[in-house]
Amino acid sequence: MGLLREPLASLLRFLLLLQAQVFWLPCAGSEPCRANFGEAEVTLEAGGTELEAGQALGKVAVTGCPGQQLALLGTDNDFTVLNSGTVQERKAAKISLAKHILRRRKREWVVPPISVPENGKGPFPQRLNQLKSNKDRGTKIFYSITGPGADSPPEGVFTIEKETGWLLLNKPLDREKIAKYELFGHAVSENGASVEDPMNISIIVTDQNDHKPKFTQDVFRGSVLEGVLPGTSVMQVTATDEDDAINTYNGVVAYSIHNQEPQDPHDLMFTVHRSTGTISVISSGLDREKVPEYTLTIQATDMDGDGSTTTAIATVEILDANDNAPMFEPQKYEARVPENAVDYEVQRLTVTDLDAPNSPAWQATYRIVGGDDGDHFTITTHPESNQGILTTKKGLDFETQNQHTLYIEVTNETPFVVKLPTSTATIVVHVEDVNEAPVFVPPSKVIEAQEGISVGEAVCIYTAQDPDKEDQKISYHILRDPAGWLAMDPESGQVTAAGMLDREDEQFVRNNVYEVMVLATDNGSPPATGTGTLLLTLADINDHGPIPEPRQIIICNQSPVPQVLNITDKDLSPHSSPFQAQLMHDSDIYWKAVVNEKGDTVTLSLKKFLKQDIYDVYLSLSDHGNKEQLTVIRATVCDCYGHVETCPKPWKGGFILSILGAVLALL
Repeated sequence: MGLLREPLASLLRFLLLLQAQVFWLPCAGSEPCRANFGEAEVTLEAGGTELEAGQALGKVAVTGCPGQQLALLGTDNDFTVLNSGTVQERKAAKISLAKHILRRRKREWVVPPISVPENGKGPFPQRLNQLKSNKDRGTKIFYSITGPGADSPPEGVFTIEKETGWLLLNKPLDREKIAKYELFGHAVSENGASVEDPMNISIIVTDQNDHKPKFTQDVFRGSVLEGVLPGTSVMQVTATDEDDAINTYNGVVAYSIHNQEPQDPHDLMFTVHRSTGTISVISSGLDREKVPEYTLTIQATDMDGDGSTTTAIATVEILDANDNAPMFEPQKYEARVPENAVDYEVQRLTVTDLDAPNSPAWQATYRIVGGDDGDHFTITTHPESNQGILTTKKGLDFETQNQHTLYIEVTNETPFVVKLPTSTATIVVHVEDVNEAPVFVPPSKVIEAQEGISVGEAVCIYTAQDPDKEDQKISYHILRDPAGWLAMDPESGQVTAAGMLDREDEQFVRNNVYEVMVLATDNGSPPATGTGTLLLTLADINDHGPIPEPRQIIICNQSPVPQVLNITDKDLSPHSSPFQAQLMHDSDIYWKAVVNEKGDTVTLSLKKFLKQDIYDVYLSLSDHGNKEQLTVIRATVCDCYGHVETCPKPWKGGFILSILGAVLALL
């Protein structure tokens, strides 16, 4: 139920403002037909205090115009007025004892929307409708209008006859610029007082087909793969029309294909959707190799195909699909390759392909499908010529196999869109014999030799083999011998000592190994040379005695701190530590030398007082193999206690006495 209504009286009355809405355009100078109510004021009574939704309250008598549709409108949203004149309650409500009187606004001051066609030819001014106030009895009424099109831009399109109320159109209208005008009508008395509320006047400009469709582009471009099925969408064209496409067909555009060039394989390869402008393939048989591009003339016609027409061009590029297999031309080749050549270009193979050049459907891919069991060859594609370049991956051996027959297949980078036979080429490769270099066996030979062997003493024999079938003579030479310690017999390959081998020579020996490179040269034409590496592991002999470090010491002559010397020996064990020490040439009178338990250091200490000076201490060290080495230690003795911090400069006594004597002589 609705809310209780305000109590006014025991009898409920509803006075409704009813409007007969009729759309018409009067002829200039004629009085239009108007719908009329039977009574100016209607009172409807409802008994009780409750109203049901849809309950009829009464009926209003209305007279319409012949051939025109009548529409009744009420101003109170609580009620519904049917076109028959019946007034109904819109929703259920409780009603208190109340009285509502709603007075009908006079029909003369209500103007239904006015429809005016654009581009009218006049004559102007043209009468549209007459505003009329019923308060003109005994009072002179003056009429005016305001709003865009009247007193504001665009001014002067509409005016009104001040005394008669006739609304006038002064010029043709253009719906595409302004589709609707909203004006206000005013009525005032002679003294300028308003006698009516401002009335809304709606003027609707109806469309005429005064614009042709216009394509958004002069030329549309699209593309589609060759060989696609009918129904495949290609592109969309668009045309616009400024006319009304909502209330009329003036702006409704229909598309069609006017012409197709070339008309191959026939003239209906494409279709365009009448409403959307979508161009699609309608027939099979698109073949880029025959027709790479189509030019379509597209029509756009308004009035849904019955009006004005304009045209545009649509170009459809037919994209390449891989529907053609590459073919070898020729299919048989012969080539010659020198043996042992690596990365050698054997042959270039040529193919033809009808697909678009430089496209993935045209780019060739080559594959060796037979005859290369040893994996000696590889084939690549030249990026510009599309040729297949056959090269050797590793050297061919004439003595093992002097001929190879290869089978090469060609396809494309992209798969075929249809099943196609592939092309295969045959190439016979003849291996040419060349003079191969002798090969040392093994290529790198490790032997052990003792250092210090006599000059001319044999070290080893290092020879090479010739892979060629011909009986060839091989000569040997030393290519690199950093220390000049070896010699090699040119015929036998005998290696002998040419100098004193020294394992401890750090300039030439690394980790006890001395490296020599040798050559083997055959007598072929031209001669071929092979290299080998000789690694001599030098065995140690006891050819170096122990050496103390450091060999200069500084020591105090009072409570001296003993000096510790490290012992080194270039020889390896057992020709090194433990070491023994002995003082020689009376050095043991003032000095004492003791080797530690580990046997790798010697402690030198002062036994007796020595004045400040520099002394030579003769220290003899011997290794575990009794190899003895005498070393002179330069010892600086200082006038100090314990650890040496500074060594004071010694007094020069004779020099001082001579100076004192000279001074006394002067006195």
